[in-house]
Amino acid sequence: MRPLRCLTCVAAALTVAGGLAACGGSGSTGTGSTGTGASDASGVVASALAFQQRLVSVIAKVSPSVVQISTPEGLGSGVVYDSKGDIVTNAHVVAAGGPLKVTDSHGRTYDASLVGSFTGDDLAVVRAAHAGLPAASFADSGRLQVGDVVLAIGNPLGLRSSVTDGIVSALGREVSESDEVVLPDVIQTSAPINPGNSGGALVDLQGQVVGIPTLAATDPQLGGGAAPGIGFAIPSSLVSDIAGQIVRYGHVVKSHRAYLGVSLATGPISGAVVTAVQGGGPAARAGIVAGDVITSIAGHRVASPTEVSEVMATLTPGSTVPVALLRQDGSTASVEVKLGEFPGTGG
Repeated sequence: MRPLRCLTCVAAALTVAGGLAACGGSGSTGTGSTGTGASDASGVVASALAFQQRLVSVIAKVSPSVVQISTPEGLGSGVVYDSKGDIVTNAHVVAAGGPLKVTDSHGRTYDASLVGSFTGDDLAVVRAAHAGLPAASFADSGRLQVGDVVLAIGNPLGLRSSVTDGIVSALGREVSESDEVVLPDVIQTSAPINPGNSGGALVDLQGQVVGIPTLAATDPQLGGGAAPGIGFAIPSSLVSDIAGQIVRYGHVVKSHRAYLGVSLATGPISGAVVTAVQGGGPAARAGIVAGDVITSIAGHRVASPTEVSEVMATLTPGSTVPVALLRQDGSTASVEVKLGEFPGTGG
């Protein structure tokens, strides 16, 4: 709430200025100056209070739809997706498996089960049946603009129903969570994202979910610690699509993500070493074998498995792209690969 206090300070300063104007020289009309200054100050105060009340209303509306998820490995957050008790969260929150517990904003705890997960977009759905939790409203994230005010609601460090504020700092960011998980179209926000916020709600001033906070940027100069003011959220339109598929089928049937069908590792030279090839997959059909080193895809040079994932995140299933290889005998080759669609995973 610090910005609001600053606005109030500005209003107070304007009030004082108006008072001084009223005490001006004989050439001034004290009554008119005082009236203008007081009117301006009142307008600033009214705007500040209206904005503050908007934040309070949004938090009151959304907080009951944001829950804490407990696993054997730790805590995370989730957002109630529908009236059946389906709750969307990050796949990494529930990756450890085991019994799941959901705690609502009033401290009531319910047993939950995993419906399904999709590691490609780091999303999962758990179900707390018969909990009677209110579903959140999901916005069209395609209408977001840089500068929009947003709130992050979740359970950082186990502090239930905590709220931080910020703005949409950028759109369409590509972020690598690991060698295999690259999120190609995330929202960057200045709202602080802390451990335990993962899977919670990023909401707009209409009280609609615009994203699912997922991770904070790390700064090597801080020893790998979180970089202040740089957090990332999965956009709500993608969340609604993937969560809807998981709720209906138990897994993702249409991921919209290109798939090569290989396992990769870092090797002694620049590129990504193919350690395994899925039988009958796109790479196998193109003649790629274990031991090959991928050095470029679709004209983009790649120096590591992470860079392969980053390029793949920009490609379209069904398209045919050239893949440059370094063979085990030292020869080079270029093959044409018709990309598949990244398969979904069940719960």
